[in-house]
Amino acid sequence: MFNWIQDFADWLIYSLFAIAENSQFGVALNFFVYDTVKILILLFLIVFLMGIVNAYFPVERLRDFLLRKKLFGLEYLFASIFGAITPFCSCSSVPLFIGFVQGGIPLGVTFSFLISSPLVNEVAIAMFVGMFGLKATFIYAASGILLGTVGGWLLGKLNLEPLLSDWVKGILENKMQEGAYADEKLNFNQRLPGITRGAWDIVKGVLHYVIIGIAIGAAMHGFVPENFFGHYLGGGQWWTVPVAVILAVPMYANAAGIVPVIQVFVAKGVPLGTAIAFMMATVGLSIPEATLLKKVMSLKLIALYFGLVTLFIILSGFLFNVLL
Repeated sequence: MFNWIQDFADWLIYSLFAIAENSQFGVALNFFVYDTVKILILLFLIVFLMGIVNAYFPVERLRDFLLRKKLFGLEYLFASIFGAITPFCSCSSVPLFIGFVQGGIPLGVTFSFLISSPLVNEVAIAMFVGMFGLKATFIYAASGILLGTVGGWLLGKLNLEPLLSDWVKGILENKMQEGAYADEKLNFNQRLPGITRGAWDIVKGVLHYVIIGIAIGAAMHGFVPENFFGHYLGGGQWWTVPVAVILAVPMYANAAGIVPVIQVFVAKGVPLGTAIAFMMATVGLSIPEATLLKKVMSLKLIALYFGLVTLFIILSGFLFNVLL
Protein backbone atom coordinates (compact mmCIF):
# COMPACT_ATOMS: atom_id res chain seq x y z
CA MET A 1 0.00 0.00 0.00
CA PHE A 2 2.78 2.42 0.88
CA ASN A 3 5.52 0.96 -1.32
CA TRP A 4 5.53 4.02 -3.55
CA ILE A 5 6.32 6.23 -0.55
CA GLN A 6 9.24 3.98 0.37
CA ASP A 7 10.45 4.08 -3.24
CA PHE A 8 10.23 7.89 -3.15
CA ALA A 9 12.15 8.07 0.14
CA ASP A 10 14.84 5.72 -1.20
CA TRP A 11 15.20 7.77 -4.38
CA LEU A 12 15.28 11.11 -2.52
CA ILE A 13 17.79 10.12 0.17
CA TYR A 14 19.99 7.54 -1.53
CA SER A 15 19.93 8.74 -5.15
CA LEU A 16 19.18 12.48 -5.24
CA PHE A 17 20.98 13.39 -1.99
CA ALA A 18 23.52 10.56 -2.49
CA ILE A 19 23.58 9.61 1.21
CA ALA A 20 24.99 6.15 1.88
CA GLU A 21 22.28 3.53 2.42
CA ASN A 22 24.12 1.84 5.29
CA SER A 23 24.87 5.06 7.17
CA GLN A 24 23.01 5.85 10.38
CA PHE A 25 22.12 9.31 9.11
CA GLY A 26 20.82 7.91 5.83
CA VAL A 27 18.65 5.30 7.58
CA ALA A 28 17.25 7.91 9.98
CA LEU A 29 16.54 10.45 7.22
CA ASN A 30 14.93 7.82 5.00
CA PHE A 31 12.70 6.77 7.90
CA PHE A 32 11.76 10.41 8.55
CA VAL A 33 10.75 11.09 4.94
CA TYR A 34 8.78 7.85 4.62
CA ASP A 35 6.83 8.21 7.87
CA THR A 36 6.17 11.94 7.44
CA VAL A 37 4.61 11.50 4.01
CA LYS A 38 2.69 8.36 5.05
CA ILE A 39 1.26 9.78 8.27
CA LEU A 40 0.27 13.13 6.75
CA ILE A 41 -1.55 11.37 3.91
CA LEU A 42 -3.26 9.02 6.38
CA LEU A 43 -4.18 11.89 8.67
CA PHE A 44 -5.81 13.95 5.90
CA LEU A 45 -7.63 10.99 4.33
CA ILE A 46 -8.97 9.65 7.62
CA VAL A 47 -10.13 13.03 8.90
CA PHE A 48 -11.63 13.76 5.46
CA LEU A 49 -13.54 10.46 5.51
CA MET A 50 -14.72 11.13 9.05
CA GLY A 51 -15.95 14.50 7.82
CA ILE A 52 -18.03 12.76 5.16
CA VAL A 53 -19.40 10.35 7.76
CA ASN A 54 -20.24 13.19 10.10
CA ALA A 55 -21.98 15.08 7.30
CA TYR A 56 -24.21 12.22 6.14
CA PHE A 57 -24.68 9.88 9.07
CA PRO A 58 -26.05 10.61 12.54
CA VAL A 59 -22.83 9.99 14.49
CA GLU A 60 -24.58 11.33 17.60
CA ARG A 61 -26.96 8.36 17.44
CA LEU A 62 -24.05 5.93 17.32
CA ARG A 63 -22.50 7.68 20.30
CA ASP A 64 -25.78 7.56 22.22
CA PHE A 65 -26.23 3.90 21.30
CA LEU A 66 -22.80 3.01 22.67
CA LEU A 67 -23.44 5.01 25.81
CA ARG A 68 -26.96 3.74 26.57
CA LYS A 69 -27.04 0.14 25.37
CA LYS A 70 -25.66 -2.63 27.55
CA LEU A 71 -23.22 -4.39 25.25
CA PHE A 72 -21.43 -6.03 28.18
CA GLY A 73 -18.03 -4.77 27.04
CA LEU A 74 -18.37 -6.00 23.47
CA GLU A 75 -17.95 -2.46 22.14
CA TYR A 76 -14.41 -2.48 23.56
CA LEU A 77 -13.72 -5.91 22.09
CA PHE A 78 -15.01 -4.84 18.65
CA ALA A 79 -12.86 -1.68 18.73
CA SER A 80 -9.84 -3.74 19.78
CA ILE A 81 -10.38 -6.27 16.98
CA PHE A 82 -10.81 -3.40 14.50
CA GLY A 83 -7.51 -2.00 15.74
CA ALA A 84 -5.86 -5.40 15.31
CA ILE A 85 -6.87 -5.70 11.65
CA THR A 86 -5.70 -2.19 10.70
CA PRO A 87 -2.07 -2.12 9.50
CA PHE A 88 -0.97 0.95 11.48
CA CYS A 89 1.91 1.72 13.82
CA SER A 90 1.33 3.77 16.98
CA CYS A 91 1.77 7.14 15.27
CA SER A 92 -0.37 6.15 12.29
CA SER A 93 -3.17 5.15 14.69
CA VAL A 94 -3.37 8.65 16.16
CA PRO A 95 -5.22 10.13 13.13
CA LEU A 96 -7.97 7.51 13.51
CA PHE A 97 -8.08 8.21 17.24
CA ILE A 98 -8.63 11.90 16.44
CA GLY A 99 -11.36 10.97 13.98
CA PHE A 100 -13.13 8.76 16.54
CA VAL A 101 -13.02 11.49 19.20
CA GLN A 102 -14.20 14.05 16.64
CA GLY A 103 -17.09 11.75 15.75
CA GLY A 104 -18.23 11.52 19.36
CA ILE A 105 -17.30 7.86 19.93
CA PRO A 106 -16.86 7.17 23.68
CA LEU A 107 -13.30 7.75 24.82
CA GLY A 108 -12.81 4.28 26.29
CA VAL A 109 -13.79 2.66 23.00
CA THR A 110 -11.31 4.84 21.11
CA PHE A 111 -8.60 3.83 23.59
CA SER A 112 -9.31 0.15 22.85
CA PHE A 113 -8.54 0.87 19.20
CA LEU A 114 -5.49 2.99 20.01
CA ILE A 115 -3.98 0.27 22.22
CA SER A 116 -4.52 -2.75 19.97
CA SER A 117 -3.92 -1.13 16.56
CA PRO A 118 -0.12 -0.99 16.75
CA LEU A 119 0.25 -4.08 18.96
CA VAL A 120 -1.30 -6.59 16.53
CA ASN A 121 -0.64 -6.50 12.80
CA GLU A 122 -1.62 -9.04 10.16
CA VAL A 123 1.80 -8.88 8.51
CA ALA A 124 3.48 -9.41 11.87
CA ILE A 125 1.18 -12.36 12.56
CA ALA A 126 2.18 -14.00 9.28
CA MET A 127 5.86 -13.46 10.12
CA PHE A 128 5.33 -14.75 13.65
CA VAL A 129 3.87 -18.02 12.37
CA GLY A 130 6.95 -18.67 10.26
CA MET A 131 9.46 -17.64 12.91
CA PHE A 132 7.96 -18.79 16.23
CA GLY A 133 5.09 -21.17 15.45
CA LEU A 134 1.33 -21.17 15.95
CA LYS A 135 1.31 -21.25 19.77
CA ALA A 136 3.45 -18.12 20.16
CA THR A 137 1.50 -16.39 17.38
CA PHE A 138 -1.86 -17.11 19.02
CA ILE A 139 -0.66 -15.90 22.43
CA TYR A 140 0.77 -12.74 20.86
CA ALA A 141 -2.40 -11.88 18.88
CA ALA A 142 -4.87 -12.80 21.64
CA SER A 143 -2.93 -10.86 24.27
CA GLY A 144 -2.80 -7.74 22.08
CA ILE A 145 -6.57 -7.79 21.57
CA LEU A 146 -7.12 -8.52 25.26
CA LEU A 147 -4.88 -5.61 26.25
CA GLY A 148 -6.90 -3.29 24.03
CA THR A 149 -10.24 -4.54 25.36
CA VAL A 150 -9.37 -4.41 29.07
CA GLY A 151 -7.32 -1.21 28.78
CA GLY A 152 -10.08 0.63 26.93
CA TRP A 153 -12.68 -0.60 29.41
CA LEU A 154 -10.65 0.57 32.41
CA LEU A 155 -9.87 3.96 30.88
CA GLY A 156 -13.50 4.36 29.84
CA LYS A 157 -14.66 3.87 33.45
CA LEU A 158 -12.48 6.76 34.66
CA ASN A 159 -14.48 9.52 32.88
CA LEU A 160 -11.38 11.07 31.33
CA GLU A 161 -13.09 13.44 28.88
CA PRO A 162 -12.11 16.54 30.95
CA LEU A 163 -8.46 15.55 30.36
CA LEU A 164 -8.74 15.96 26.59
CA SER A 165 -6.92 18.98 25.19
CA ASP A 166 -8.65 22.31 24.70
CA TRP A 167 -8.20 21.84 20.95
CA VAL A 168 -10.31 18.66 20.98
CA LYS A 169 -12.88 20.22 23.32
CA GLY A 170 -13.21 23.09 20.86
CA ILE A 171 -13.85 20.66 18.00
CA LEU A 172 -16.53 18.86 20.01
CA GLU A 173 -18.19 22.14 21.04
CA ASN A 174 -18.29 23.30 17.42
CA LYS A 175 -19.88 19.99 16.43
CA MET A 176 -22.60 20.48 19.04
CA GLN A 177 -23.30 23.94 17.66
CA GLU A 178 -23.45 22.55 14.14
CA GLY A 179 -25.78 19.68 15.03
CA ALA A 180 -28.23 20.57 12.27
CA TYR A 181 -25.58 20.29 9.58
CA ALA A 182 -26.42 16.66 8.78
CA ASP A 183 -30.06 17.58 8.20
CA GLU A 184 -29.36 20.31 5.67
CA LYS A 185 -30.42 19.50 2.13
CA LEU A 186 -27.02 19.82 0.55
CA ASN A 187 -25.55 17.58 -2.11
CA PHE A 188 -22.04 16.17 -1.93
CA ASN A 189 -20.49 18.86 -4.13
CA GLN A 190 -21.92 21.54 -1.85
CA ARG A 191 -20.63 19.82 1.26
CA LEU A 192 -17.18 18.98 -0.17
CA PRO A 193 -15.48 22.40 0.30
CA GLY A 194 -16.46 22.54 3.97
CA ILE A 195 -15.39 18.94 4.59
CA THR A 196 -12.03 19.57 2.87
CA ARG A 197 -11.42 22.78 4.81
CA GLY A 198 -12.22 21.02 8.09
CA ALA A 199 -9.81 18.18 7.31
CA TRP A 200 -7.05 20.57 6.30
CA ASP A 201 -7.54 22.68 9.43
CA ILE A 202 -7.05 19.58 11.59
CA VAL A 203 -3.93 18.56 9.64
CA LYS A 204 -2.47 22.06 10.06
CA GLY A 205 -3.30 21.96 13.77
CA VAL A 206 -1.21 18.83 14.38
CA LEU A 207 1.47 19.28 11.69
CA HIS A 208 4.28 20.42 13.96
CA TYR A 209 3.53 17.61 16.41
CA VAL A 210 3.77 15.12 13.55
CA ILE A 211 7.11 16.51 12.39
CA ILE A 212 8.63 16.58 15.88
CA GLY A 213 7.35 13.12 16.76
CA ILE A 214 8.61 11.48 13.59
CA ALA A 215 11.97 13.23 13.89
CA ILE A 216 12.43 11.74 17.36
CA GLY A 217 11.42 8.30 16.08
CA ALA A 218 13.77 8.57 13.11
CA ALA A 219 16.70 9.42 15.38
CA MET A 220 15.94 6.41 17.56
CA HIS A 221 15.49 4.18 14.52
CA GLY A 222 18.76 5.19 12.89
CA PHE A 223 21.15 5.62 15.80
CA VAL A 224 20.22 3.10 18.53
CA PRO A 225 22.08 -0.20 17.86
CA GLU A 226 20.08 -3.43 18.02
CA ASN A 227 22.83 -5.36 19.85
CA PHE A 228 22.59 -2.91 22.76
CA PHE A 229 19.26 -4.46 23.80
CA GLY A 230 20.20 -8.05 23.06
CA HIS A 231 23.26 -7.73 25.28
CA TYR A 232 21.38 -6.58 28.38
CA LEU A 233 18.18 -8.65 28.06
CA GLY A 234 19.63 -12.10 27.55
CA GLY A 235 20.09 -13.15 31.17
CA GLY A 236 16.51 -14.28 31.77
CA GLN A 237 16.29 -12.68 35.23
CA TRP A 238 12.87 -11.46 36.42
CA TRP A 239 13.84 -7.82 36.04
CA THR A 240 14.63 -8.17 32.33
CA VAL A 241 10.92 -7.92 31.42
CA PRO A 242 10.28 -4.47 32.97
CA VAL A 243 13.70 -3.29 31.77
CA ALA A 244 12.89 -4.49 28.24
CA VAL A 245 9.60 -2.58 28.27
CA ILE A 246 11.17 0.60 29.65
CA LEU A 247 14.04 0.47 27.15
CA ALA A 248 11.57 -0.07 24.29
CA VAL A 249 9.49 3.06 24.96
CA PRO A 250 11.96 5.49 23.31
CA MET A 251 12.11 3.24 20.25
CA TYR A 252 9.76 3.61 17.28
CA ALA A 253 8.81 0.91 14.78
CA ASN A 254 5.77 -0.96 13.52
CA ALA A 255 5.09 -4.59 14.41
CA ALA A 256 6.16 -5.95 11.02
CA GLY A 257 9.43 -4.04 11.19
CA ILE A 258 10.36 -5.17 14.69
CA VAL A 259 9.59 -8.90 14.30
CA PRO A 260 12.94 -9.67 12.56
CA VAL A 261 14.70 -7.83 15.39
CA ILE A 262 12.86 -10.00 17.92
CA GLN A 263 14.06 -13.09 16.06
CA VAL A 264 17.63 -11.86 16.51
CA PHE A 265 16.97 -11.26 20.22
CA VAL A 266 15.70 -14.81 20.69
CA ALA A 267 18.63 -16.24 18.74
CA LYS A 268 20.97 -14.41 21.12
CA GLY A 269 19.33 -15.93 24.19
CA VAL A 270 16.62 -13.42 25.11
CA PRO A 271 13.54 -15.32 26.40
CA LEU A 272 10.69 -15.21 23.87
CA GLY A 273 8.26 -13.69 26.36
CA THR A 274 10.69 -10.88 27.16
CA ALA A 275 11.26 -10.31 23.45
CA ILE A 276 7.50 -10.12 22.76
CA ALA A 277 7.06 -7.65 25.64
CA PHE A 278 9.86 -5.55 24.13
CA MET A 279 8.13 -5.67 20.75
CA MET A 280 4.76 -4.67 22.21
CA ALA A 281 6.28 -1.71 24.02
CA THR A 282 8.18 -0.65 20.92
CA VAL A 283 5.09 -0.61 18.70
CA GLY A 284 2.47 0.34 21.31
CA LEU A 285 4.33 2.98 23.31
CA SER A 286 6.75 5.51 21.90
CA ILE A 287 7.95 9.06 22.47
CA PRO A 288 6.79 10.07 18.96
CA GLU A 289 3.30 8.77 19.77
CA ALA A 290 3.26 10.75 23.02
CA THR A 291 4.31 13.85 21.10
CA LEU A 292 1.44 13.42 18.66
CA LEU A 293 -1.05 12.69 21.45
CA LYS A 294 -0.05 15.95 23.18
CA LYS A 295 -2.28 17.70 20.66
CA VAL A 296 -5.37 15.76 21.74
CA MET A 297 -4.65 14.87 25.40
CA SER A 298 -3.36 16.59 28.50
CA LEU A 299 -0.06 15.41 29.94
CA LYS A 300 -1.94 13.78 32.82
CA LEU A 301 -4.03 11.69 30.43
CA ILE A 302 -0.98 10.71 28.35
CA ALA A 303 0.84 9.63 31.52
CA LEU A 304 -2.18 7.61 32.67
CA TYR A 305 -2.54 5.93 29.27
CA PHE A 306 1.17 5.11 28.99
CA GLY A 307 1.37 3.93 32.59
CA LEU A 308 -1.57 1.54 32.26
CA VAL A 309 -0.40 0.04 28.97
CA THR A 310 3.17 -0.27 30.29
CA LEU A 311 1.90 -2.18 33.33
CA PHE A 312 -0.20 -4.47 31.14
CA ILE A 313 2.71 -5.23 28.82
CA ILE A 314 5.04 -6.02 31.74
CA LEU A 315 2.47 -8.42 33.22
CA SER A 316 2.01 -9.97 29.77
CA GLY A 317 5.77 -10.45 29.45
CA PHE A 318 5.88 -12.44 32.68
CA LEU A 319 2.91 -14.51 31.49
CA PHE A 320 4.53 -15.11 28.08
CA ASN A 321 7.69 -16.43 29.73
CA VAL A 322 5.62 -18.89 31.76
CA LEU A 323 3.53 -20.08 28.79
CA LEU A 324 6.32 -20.13 26.22
